[in-house]
Amino acid sequence: MSIFLRILILVVFSFQTAFAQNEVLFFQTNWGFEGTWDEFFLKSKSSGYDGVEVWLPTNPSTQKEISDGLKKYNLKVIYLCGTNNALPFNESLEAYREYLKMAILQKPYAINSHTGSDFLSFEQNSAFLRVANELSTKHNIPIFHETHRGRFSYSLPETKKYLNTSLSFQLTLDVSHWMVVHESLLEKQQKLLSEVLDRTSHIHARVGFEEGPQVNNPQAPEWENAVERHLLLWEEIILKHWQDGSVPTVTTEFGPPNYLPTEPFTQNPLSDQWQANVFIMKKLKERMNQNN
Repeated sequence: MSIFLRILILVVFSFQTAFAQNEVLFFQTNWGFEGTWDEFFLKSKSSGYDGVEVWLPTNPSTQKEISDGLKKYNLKVIYLCGTNNALPFNESLEAYREYLKMAILQKPYAINSHTGSDFLSFEQNSAFLRVANELSTKHNIPIFHETHRGRFSYSLPETKKYLNTSLSFQLTLDVSHWMVVHESLLEKQQKLLSEVLDRTSHIHARVGFEEGPQVNNPQAPEWENAVERHLLLWEEIILKHWQDGSVPTVTTEFGPPNYLPTEPFTQNPLSDQWQANVFIMKKLKERMNQNN
């Protein structure tokens, strides 16, 4: 083999390796989907998704149906789990532990957790984070904690308090919640946001605005500024992961009514939920391809 050919092969291999590292895995939500599991998996795969993100069912037969479908369509899964705030604290903490252990048995790609409550104390919420850390470390399955109204992470400054402790945990950033809580697109909070972005391993890609967690249609020109703001934040997270040599994950999570605004009286949705999710996936893919 000539030296020139050897060099050419090495260059091509290096390029392919670098390109493979600079990837993003996209997941689709089944929130609001009314078909069967098989129909959901088929539609997700056909739409270009790498996996799905769904709440972990407690029924073993449904768990098996999901597991079989994931193998059939070669899809990854992120399971959603959460704190049951209808229970007293100690019971809720134990139920949370068992729910996470049930999810871990399914060997998901990762777990996304709705953790704690805005009505619990700092110490109580920290207990949920410690349980998740313990199980994540023991079983080597990532557990991310979603920024979400009603949870420990309901606001940017409140979340910062937990990031400043010795608790080592990673976030799922759904910044649309904070847009509502703080009634802004958070342009003036970049310093605080940068600390959050450094601790974000998973993204929930839904576009919110100052008065709501979801715009009526992300393709509408009046939301261009809000869409761009979210894209900038997501892009920063993804680029940080690429610099570290890790693969970021994104779940497109535009929801159904009443998250999705509807017409009065008829309650007809103002846009198509699935199309909104696919649109934002393609928009983010286009954005990141420009960085490759």
